[in-house]
Amino acid sequence: MENWFSHLDYYLLGALAWVMLYQCYFYLRYMAGVVRWQRRHATEPPIADEDLPKVSVIVCARNEQTNLSDYLHTLLGQDYPCYEVIVVNDGSEDDTQQVLERYAQQCNNLYITFVPCEARVISSKKLALTIGIKAAHYDYLLLTDADCRPESRNWIREMMSGFVRGGEQTEVVLGYGAYMEKQTLLSSLISYDTLFIGLQYMGMAAAGHPYMGVGRNLAYKRSTFFAHDGFRGLLNERSGDDDLFVNKVTNRRNAAIVGSRDSITWSPPKTSWGEWLHQKRRHLSVSHHYKTVSKLRLGMEPMTRALLYALLIATFVWGGAWAMMIAVGLWWLRLIMQLSVINTAAYRLGGRLFGIELVAYDIALPLISLWILLTQRFRKKHIYW
Repeated sequence: MENWFSHLDYYLLGALAWVMLYQCYFYLRYMAGVVRWQRRHATEPPIADEDLPKVSVIVCARNEQTNLSDYLHTLLGQDYPCYEVIVVNDGSEDDTQQVLERYAQQCNNLYITFVPCEARVISSKKLALTIGIKAAHYDYLLLTDADCRPESRNWIREMMSGFVRGGEQTEVVLGYGAYMEKQTLLSSLISYDTLFIGLQYMGMAAAGHPYMGVGRNLAYKRSTFFAHDGFRGLLNERSGDDDLFVNKVTNRRNAAIVGSRDSITWSPPKTSWGEWLHQKRRHLSVSHHYKTVSKLRLGMEPMTRALLYALLIATFVWGGAWAMMIAVGLWWLRLIMQLSVINTAAYRLGGRLFGIELVAYDIALPLISLWILLTQRFRKKHIYW
């Protein structure tokens, strides 16, 4: 046995074993959290109508005449005892207002408000949300975007179940916002990236470490918003109306997740690489404002992933034959675990299943994110919605 392995082999395999242990911990502890939630709540009886809170659904819209025509009816036709839909027209220059007025003539639970034309802020999305929240009649708020379509007519019911089952201490409920599938490489990459991030933030929240949510499917209390001074302290950021706010107000006791199929919202994905990179850059631009503990916890996974591939290369360059075989075996074990966790969650959430292309995404996405973060400071600042 001593002749099979050199001292360098032992060092390389020892480091690989440590990296593998953390990767297994990450996937089983966090990434599998949504599936565990689904199994735990699968047999729970539905919540009675009288136990469900009154809800204000808030949508911000800028030049969204087409999306509102396509999707607003799915919000207005929800199977829920008492709710309102508030749409904030954020300076639209198309026929958004006319579309909203046509809907308002037919639906008595639709309310329309607007952002004043003279308002000029770095993040008008935060101003639009604040106006919508101030206009809300109810304490429970459910946020989504104008281009989002709920999975079913039970979307509000499912999201509000997070508050009911979580008890009075629950102030924030995180949902999953997926992207509609298209048969392109970009769509496949976006689907994987979105699923990975979704499983990560929901799994961490389920484990008592909430750090972000997405504005496509996010619920919190109006009283919580004002108790934390709304977006104060975040107004100079171009983004962060969802993840920075969640990072600011949540703790291990007041956040819950809902991972049922009916709780999902679906949005059209970006159709060009430039648009997707622009969106990715906007999302990453505020991550440095996360709490230190969140940044440390989030940094461990990509760091150990990079170490895994670096150690694999080092073993192939300097290791012996037996060391290479063991290293490849460890990599295959991780891949099988990845495919199992990712695809089980994707299947239960009604999304795309992944095969060997997962390896390419596993390598490419951290490199893309690193490139965006390194080039972020050199780009000219723009006003983002």
